[in-house]
Amino acid sequence: MSLSYVAAELAQTTDKVKGYGAIGYGLAAIGPGIGVGIVVGKAIEGIARQPELQGTIRTNMFLGIAFTEALALIGLVAGFIF
Repeated sequence: MSLSYVAAELAQTTDKVKGYGAIGYGLAAIGPGIGVGIVVGKAIEGIARQPELQGTIRTNMFLGIAFTEALALIGLVAGFIF
């Protein structure tokens, strides 16, 4: 088995699954999209109930958004790897 044969087989295999990375990222973006919506909605609700804690709630909201968006970035990277 020569190295060129292995490379040719690998190229054929990657041609068959070429578009699955984009589909995977699309599916991976659904969860963080829902998560960010929930985080922002609850932050607005909290600010409406206690306006004096607006700064603290906003800071925690941005931290929650950052951690949730990290999941989308992981999905993007996984789409490129696979």
